[in-house]
Amino acid sequence: MFQSSCIVVFLILTSFFPFGFGNFLNLTLPGQHPDPEAVALEVNRKVNASLSIFQSRRKMLSYTSSDQSSCQTGNPIDDCWRCDRSWQLNRQRLADCAIGFGQYALGGKGGRYYVVTSSSDPDPVNPPPGTLRYGVIQEEPLWIVFSANMEIKLSEELIFNSHKTLDGRGVNVHITGGGCITLQYISNVIIHNIHVHHCYQSGDTNVRSSPSHFGYRGKSDGDGISIFGSRDIWIDHCSLSNCKDGLIDVVMGSTGITISNNHFSHHNEVMLLGHSDDYLPDSGMQVTISFNHFGKKLIQRMPRCRRGYIHVVNNDFTRWEMYAIGGSGNPTINSQGNRYIAPFDPFAKEVTKRVDTEEGKWRNWNWRSEGDVMANGAYFVASGDEVEVKYEKAYSVEPKSADFIDQITLNAGVLIHSRGSNSGKWTAATNNDTESAGDDGGGEDLVAISGDSDDDYGGDEASRSSTIYPNFSLLFNFLMALLALL
Repeated sequence: MFQSSCIVVFLILTSFFPFGFGNFLNLTLPGQHPDPEAVALEVNRKVNASLSIFQSRRKMLSYTSSDQSSCQTGNPIDDCWRCDRSWQLNRQRLADCAIGFGQYALGGKGGRYYVVTSSSDPDPVNPPPGTLRYGVIQEEPLWIVFSANMEIKLSEELIFNSHKTLDGRGVNVHITGGGCITLQYISNVIIHNIHVHHCYQSGDTNVRSSPSHFGYRGKSDGDGISIFGSRDIWIDHCSLSNCKDGLIDVVMGSTGITISNNHFSHHNEVMLLGHSDDYLPDSGMQVTISFNHFGKKLIQRMPRCRRGYIHVVNNDFTRWEMYAIGGSGNPTINSQGNRYIAPFDPFAKEVTKRVDTEEGKWRNWNWRSEGDVMANGAYFVASGDEVEVKYEKAYSVEPKSADFIDQITLNAGVLIHSRGSNSGKWTAATNNDTESAGDDGGGEDLVAISGDSDDDYGGDEASRSSTIYPNFSLLFNFLMALLALL
């Protein structure tokens, strides 16, 4: 409560002094790292360490066996937990696996498990126990899991409290509807393995944000995930598409954010980082964007940055319609080891875009590209200080990491068991009784289901029909047989 009050007071004061109050008091955001270059360096070290193990194991297996399958992928986040064949016995181990600026996001680590048993959202003011809304508003740390596959169609914004983890591993969970996910003036949230799509504007009504408080909410923007004045947030292995506004927005003094292993598709303005060019608190915004797949039918903002330090590392950009990375307000953009595949449009080959800014103003902005792969005519317009001045190249990402981008981003998006096993599904036994859990279905059997098909869900519809509606094919065959008899 004290931390939230401080943030609110700070934002009110800076709104009265938008051009100088922050500098006058020399304020920094809670959770802002004092040395962002060191954080970027550590991400690169972890990537190179995972790639080294991956290459060594692949070479060893080539001599010993024709089966080269291995949980070691070269992706340091996945290698942290997926190599444990009994990961479902200790789900909270996931909280130790984040990298980058969001690495301190604890989520609900240390708290009890809360099981979502109902997909309904009947009352945003008085949510019943068993619903997702009831779990996310609680004051205590909670590790939130799901009893079955479900689609949760929200009636209003889903407003989180601090210290929560959404863990969708082992099931297929879709969040859609009004407002979708709102993280406002909170800290320590992990959202993992969740589909978020078809979110629309809602509001002008009361919504509960804690057991002791509900309040009137105006009209929401319709973002998939809105991070507002919050810190220590990690969004991992989610699939996002088709929302009214942005898929992920990070604004109003948020910092300590990692957005990793996600699959984005079928959307215009994908990701906004920073409230406005003149909003000084966002100068302390620090965001790591790593190992994501920016897929089909994306137009712009991957991301669009205002102020702050943005580390874009080892992502796969498979075309855009306008640009990939844009910005204004002098953000620092550190692009390393990405693959940028330009569209066929000869006027849209540039990766970067300085939005509504003349060259005389952006010439000194620190935008740099190191070890990136440019394909189909893509090019990155760098600016600002020489990399050698601010960054030690001897310790930076090696260009070879981009050569393994297919491997690193292989499982971006929501994961399911490739063998159809339910061993990763939440049960009380698999989290309290190691003997009954068995050793089947380790993390290495999880594969991404968010491909780049042209359906409305950007690859999700196939999984929905086979998991949320598993009896559809049987019903179809029955109807066809009945028609044949008529």
